Amino acid sequence: MTRSGTLFDRLKELVSPTVPVSVPAGPVLHWRAGGARRGFHAATLPVLTQLTDLRCIDRQIQLLDRNTRQFLSGLPANHALLWGPRGTGKSSLVRALLNQYQGQGLRLVEVAQENLADLQDICSALATTPGKFLLFCDDLSFAADDDRYRALKSIVDGSASGLPDNVLIYATSNRRHLIPEYMQENLDSRIQDGELHLSEAVEEKLSLSERFGMWVAFHPFTQEQYLEIVSYWVRQLAPALNAMDESTDRAALQWALERGSRSGRSAWQFARDWSGRRQLATP
Repeated sequence: MTRSGTLFDRLKELVSPTVPVSVPAGPVLHWRAGGARRGFHAATLPVLTQLTDLRCIDRQIQLLDRNTRQFLSGLPANHALLWGPRGTGKSSLVRALLNQYQGQGLRLVEVAQENLADLQDICSALATTPGKFLLFCDDLSFAADDDRYRALKSIVDGSASGLPDNVLIYATSNRRHLIPEYMQENLDSRIQDGELHLSEAVEEKLSLSERFGMWVAFHPFTQEQYLEIVSYWVRQLAPALNAMDESTDRAALQWALERGSRSGRSAWQFARDWSGRRQLATP
Protein backbone atom coordinates (compact mmCIF):
# COMPACT_ATOMS: atom_id res chain seq x y z
CA MET A 1 0.00 0.00 0.00
CA THR A 2 1.35 3.40 -0.91
CA ARG A 3 1.98 6.11 1.66
CA SER A 4 -0.70 8.30 0.12
CA GLY A 5 -3.17 5.41 0.22
CA THR A 6 -2.47 4.79 3.92
CA LEU A 7 -3.02 8.46 4.73
CA PHE A 8 -6.27 8.51 2.77
CA ASP A 9 -7.57 5.46 4.65
CA ARG A 10 -6.75 7.04 8.01
CA LEU A 11 -8.50 10.27 7.07
CA LYS A 12 -11.52 8.28 5.92
CA GLU A 13 -11.71 6.53 9.29
CA LEU A 14 -11.64 9.87 11.10
CA VAL A 15 -14.33 11.43 8.93
CA SER A 16 -16.58 8.36 8.77
CA PRO A 17 -15.87 6.13 11.78
CA THR A 18 -17.62 2.81 11.92
CA VAL A 19 -20.44 2.27 14.39
CA PRO A 20 -19.61 -0.21 17.19
CA VAL A 21 -21.09 -3.62 16.49
CA SER A 22 -21.91 -4.29 20.15
CA VAL A 23 -24.42 -2.33 22.21
CA PRO A 24 -23.65 -2.18 25.96
CA ALA A 25 -26.03 -3.56 28.56
CA GLY A 26 -28.26 -1.33 30.64
CA PRO A 27 -31.75 0.14 30.40
CA VAL A 28 -30.58 3.62 29.32
CA LEU A 29 -28.00 4.34 26.63
CA HIS A 30 -26.65 7.65 25.37
CA TRP A 31 -25.27 8.15 21.88
CA ARG A 32 -22.12 10.21 21.55
CA ALA A 33 -20.84 11.42 18.22
CA GLY A 34 -17.39 12.33 17.03
CA GLY A 35 -13.92 11.18 17.99
CA ALA A 36 -12.83 7.98 19.65
CA ARG A 37 -15.84 7.89 21.98
CA ARG A 38 -18.38 7.76 19.18
CA GLY A 39 -20.99 5.14 19.96
CA PHE A 40 -23.34 3.94 22.71
CA HIS A 41 -22.62 4.61 26.37
CA ALA A 42 -24.59 3.16 29.28
CA ALA A 43 -26.07 5.62 31.77
CA THR A 44 -24.73 5.32 35.31
CA LEU A 45 -27.74 6.76 37.19
CA PRO A 46 -30.98 4.75 37.52
CA VAL A 47 -34.34 6.02 36.25
CA LEU A 48 -36.45 6.68 39.34
CA THR A 49 -39.63 8.22 37.90
CA GLN A 50 -42.73 6.07 38.31
CA LEU A 51 -46.02 6.41 36.44
CA THR A 52 -47.75 6.92 39.79
CA ASP A 53 -45.60 10.03 40.34
CA LEU A 54 -47.15 11.77 37.35
CA ARG A 55 -50.23 13.74 38.34
CA CYS A 56 -52.94 15.46 36.30
CA ILE A 57 -51.84 13.98 32.95
CA ASP A 58 -53.95 10.81 33.01
CA ARG A 59 -55.03 11.04 29.37
CA GLN A 60 -51.46 11.50 28.14
CA ILE A 61 -50.30 8.53 30.23
CA GLN A 62 -53.09 6.36 28.84
CA LEU A 63 -52.27 7.20 25.22
CA LEU A 64 -48.52 6.65 25.41
CA ASP A 65 -48.79 3.63 27.70
CA ARG A 66 -51.09 1.86 25.24
CA ASN A 67 -48.82 2.71 22.31
CA THR A 68 -45.80 1.38 24.22
CA ARG A 69 -47.56 -1.87 25.10
CA GLN A 70 -48.47 -2.37 21.45
CA PHE A 71 -44.80 -1.93 20.56
CA LEU A 72 -43.66 -4.40 23.21
CA SER A 73 -46.23 -6.94 22.01
CA GLY A 74 -44.90 -6.81 18.46
CA LEU A 75 -48.05 -5.06 17.25
CA PRO A 76 -48.20 -1.95 15.05
CA ALA A 77 -47.39 1.22 17.02
CA ASN A 78 -46.74 4.84 16.12
CA HIS A 79 -43.82 7.15 16.64
CA ALA A 80 -44.94 9.78 19.11
CA LEU A 81 -44.40 13.51 19.42
CA LEU A 82 -45.07 14.89 22.90
CA TRP A 83 -45.48 18.64 22.72
CA GLY A 84 -46.46 21.44 25.07
CA PRO A 85 -45.08 23.91 27.64
CA ARG A 86 -41.97 23.17 29.66
CA GLY A 87 -42.32 21.30 32.93
CA THR A 88 -45.61 19.57 32.12
CA GLY A 89 -44.30 15.99 32.27
CA LYS A 90 -43.32 15.12 28.69
CA SER A 91 -39.84 13.75 29.37
CA SER A 92 -40.87 12.34 32.75
CA LEU A 93 -43.60 10.27 31.08
CA VAL A 94 -41.16 8.66 28.64
CA ARG A 95 -38.74 7.79 31.46
CA ALA A 96 -41.55 6.49 33.67
CA LEU A 97 -42.65 4.16 30.86
CA LEU A 98 -39.11 2.83 30.68
CA ASN A 99 -39.24 2.16 34.42
CA GLN A 100 -42.59 0.42 34.00
CA TYR A 101 -41.58 -1.88 31.17
CA GLN A 102 -37.83 -2.44 31.29
CA GLY A 103 -38.56 -5.82 32.86
CA GLN A 104 -40.22 -6.73 29.54
CA GLY A 105 -37.12 -5.85 27.54
CA LEU A 106 -37.74 -2.15 26.93
CA ARG A 107 -34.63 0.03 26.69
CA LEU A 108 -34.10 3.75 26.09
CA VAL A 109 -31.56 5.33 23.75
CA GLU A 110 -31.18 9.08 24.19
CA VAL A 111 -29.99 10.98 21.11
CA ALA A 112 -29.24 14.69 21.40
CA GLN A 113 -30.43 17.01 18.67
CA GLU A 114 -26.88 17.74 17.52
CA ASN A 115 -26.36 14.02 16.85
CA LEU A 116 -29.41 13.42 14.65
CA ALA A 117 -27.21 12.98 11.60
CA ASP A 118 -26.17 9.62 13.11
CA LEU A 119 -29.69 8.19 13.29
CA GLN A 120 -29.19 5.77 10.43
CA ASP A 121 -26.03 4.34 12.02
CA ILE A 122 -27.75 4.11 15.40
CA CYS A 123 -30.71 2.21 14.01
CA SER A 124 -28.48 -0.13 12.03
CA ALA A 125 -26.67 -1.11 15.23
CA LEU A 126 -29.89 -1.57 17.23
CA ALA A 127 -31.49 -3.71 14.51
CA THR A 128 -29.24 -6.65 15.39
CA THR A 129 -29.47 -6.19 19.18
CA PRO A 130 -32.08 -8.12 21.23
CA GLY A 131 -34.71 -6.02 22.96
CA LYS A 132 -37.10 -3.21 22.18
CA PHE A 133 -35.66 0.31 21.97
CA LEU A 134 -37.30 3.69 22.46
CA LEU A 135 -35.15 6.15 20.56
CA PHE A 136 -35.67 9.27 22.67
CA CYS A 137 -35.08 12.75 21.20
CA ASP A 138 -35.72 15.21 24.00
CA ASP A 139 -36.53 18.92 23.74
CA LEU A 140 -36.34 19.27 19.97
CA SER A 141 -36.48 22.79 18.58
CA PHE A 142 -35.02 23.51 15.15
CA ALA A 143 -34.05 26.92 13.85
CA ALA A 144 -35.47 27.90 10.48
CA ASP A 145 -32.13 27.28 8.75
CA ASP A 146 -31.28 24.07 10.63
CA ASP A 147 -31.06 21.13 8.21
CA ARG A 148 -30.69 18.49 10.92
CA TYR A 149 -34.44 17.99 11.00
CA ARG A 150 -34.17 16.36 7.58
CA ALA A 151 -32.28 13.43 9.09
CA LEU A 152 -35.09 12.89 11.60
CA LYS A 153 -37.77 13.25 8.94
CA SER A 154 -36.03 10.73 6.73
CA ILE A 155 -35.65 8.09 9.41
CA VAL A 156 -39.16 8.44 10.85
CA ASP A 157 -40.85 7.93 7.50
CA GLY A 158 -39.73 7.94 3.90
CA SER A 159 -36.21 6.56 4.18
CA ALA A 160 -35.46 3.70 1.83
CA SER A 161 -33.99 1.64 4.67
CA GLY A 162 -36.58 2.70 7.25
CA LEU A 163 -36.53 1.75 10.92
CA PRO A 164 -36.01 -1.75 12.31
CA ASP A 165 -39.01 -3.38 13.96
CA ASN A 166 -37.43 -3.14 17.42
CA VAL A 167 -37.03 0.68 17.38
CA LEU A 168 -39.69 3.30 18.06
CA ILE A 169 -39.10 7.05 18.24
CA TYR A 170 -40.48 9.23 21.03
CA ALA A 171 -39.66 12.94 20.78
CA THR A 172 -40.56 15.93 22.95
CA SER A 173 -40.80 19.58 21.99
CA ASN A 174 -42.31 22.86 23.11
CA ARG A 175 -43.53 23.30 19.52
CA ARG A 176 -46.09 21.10 17.80
CA HIS A 177 -44.45 21.65 14.42
CA LEU A 178 -40.86 21.61 15.78
CA ILE A 179 -39.75 24.45 13.46
CA PRO A 180 -40.66 28.15 13.86
CA GLU A 181 -43.29 29.47 11.48
CA TYR A 182 -43.38 33.07 10.27
CA MET A 183 -46.23 35.29 9.13
CA GLN A 184 -44.71 35.85 5.69
CA GLU A 185 -44.75 32.11 5.01
CA ASN A 186 -48.48 32.00 5.68
CA LEU A 187 -49.04 35.07 3.54
CA ASP A 188 -47.55 33.14 0.63
CA SER A 189 -50.39 30.60 0.87
CA ARG A 190 -53.16 30.96 -1.70
CA ILE A 191 -56.79 30.09 -2.39
CA GLN A 192 -57.37 28.11 -5.58
CA ASP A 193 -60.82 26.87 -6.63
CA GLY A 194 -62.05 27.52 -3.11
CA GLU A 195 -59.29 25.40 -1.54
CA LEU A 196 -56.46 26.61 0.69
CA HIS A 197 -53.00 25.72 -0.62
CA LEU A 198 -50.22 26.26 1.89
CA SER A 199 -46.94 27.79 0.80
CA GLU A 200 -44.02 25.47 0.11
CA ALA A 201 -42.22 26.78 3.21
CA VAL A 202 -45.18 25.94 5.45
CA GLU A 203 -45.64 22.52 3.84
CA GLU A 204 -41.99 21.71 4.44
CA LYS A 205 -42.19 22.65 8.10
CA LEU A 206 -45.38 20.68 8.67
CA SER A 207 -43.94 17.60 6.99
CA LEU A 208 -41.67 16.70 9.93
CA SER A 209 -44.29 16.67 12.70
CA GLU A 210 -46.75 14.90 10.40
CA ARG A 211 -44.32 11.97 10.19
CA PHE A 212 -45.24 11.17 13.80
CA GLY A 213 -48.38 9.06 13.88
CA MET A 214 -49.22 10.07 17.45
CA TRP A 215 -49.34 13.63 18.77
CA VAL A 216 -49.72 13.87 22.55
CA ALA A 217 -50.52 17.40 23.72
CA PHE A 218 -49.60 18.68 27.18
CA HIS A 219 -51.23 21.81 28.58
CA PRO A 220 -50.47 24.31 31.37
CA PHE A 221 -51.78 23.23 34.76
CA THR A 222 -54.59 25.08 36.46
CA GLN A 223 -54.03 26.47 39.95
CA GLU A 224 -55.93 23.54 41.46
CA GLN A 225 -53.86 21.00 39.52
CA TYR A 226 -50.64 22.74 40.51
CA LEU A 227 -51.57 22.59 44.21
CA GLU A 228 -52.57 18.94 43.81
CA ILE A 229 -49.10 18.14 42.47
CA VAL A 230 -47.48 20.14 45.29
CA SER A 231 -49.54 18.20 47.85
CA TYR A 232 -48.55 14.85 46.33
CA TRP A 233 -44.83 15.61 46.46
CA VAL A 234 -44.98 17.08 49.96
CA ARG A 235 -46.61 13.86 51.17
CA GLN A 236 -43.91 11.81 49.43
CA LEU A 237 -41.00 13.88 50.72
CA ALA A 238 -42.24 14.62 54.24
CA PRO A 239 -44.86 12.02 55.21
CA ALA A 240 -44.49 12.78 58.92
CA LEU A 241 -45.55 16.42 58.49
CA ASN A 242 -48.99 17.82 57.86
CA ALA A 243 -49.10 17.83 54.07
CA MET A 244 -50.83 21.09 53.23
CA ASP A 245 -52.56 24.02 54.89
CA GLU A 246 -53.48 27.54 53.81
CA SER A 247 -50.00 28.90 54.50
CA THR A 248 -48.44 26.14 52.39
CA ASP A 249 -50.85 26.89 49.54
CA ARG A 250 -49.93 30.58 49.65
CA ALA A 251 -46.22 29.78 49.69
CA ALA A 252 -46.60 27.37 46.76
CA LEU A 253 -48.50 29.92 44.69
CA GLN A 254 -45.92 32.61 45.48
CA TRP A 255 -43.18 30.21 44.39
CA ALA A 256 -44.93 29.67 41.05
CA LEU A 257 -45.53 33.40 40.61
CA GLU A 258 -41.86 34.22 41.11
CA ARG A 259 -40.87 31.66 38.49
CA GLY A 260 -43.63 32.53 36.04
CA SER A 261 -44.66 28.88 35.83
CA ARG A 262 -47.35 26.70 37.43
CA SER A 263 -45.72 23.59 36.06
CA GLY A 264 -45.23 20.14 37.51
CA ARG A 265 -41.51 20.83 37.68
CA SER A 266 -42.10 24.01 39.67
CA ALA A 267 -44.44 22.12 42.02
CA TRP A 268 -41.79 19.44 42.61
CA GLN A 269 -39.10 22.05 43.27
CA PHE A 270 -41.30 23.88 45.77
CA ALA A 271 -42.14 20.63 47.56
CA ARG A 272 -38.44 19.82 47.92
CA ASP A 273 -37.67 23.28 49.30
CA TRP A 274 -40.67 23.40 51.66
CA SER A 275 -40.36 19.86 53.02
CA GLY A 276 -36.61 20.24 53.46
CA ARG A 277 -36.95 23.49 55.41
CA ARG A 278 -39.76 22.17 57.59
CA GLN A 279 -37.91 18.97 58.46
CA LEU A 280 -34.72 20.89 59.16
CA ALA A 281 -36.60 23.11 61.63
CA THR A 282 -38.31 20.15 63.32
CA PRO A 283 -36.41 18.92 66.42
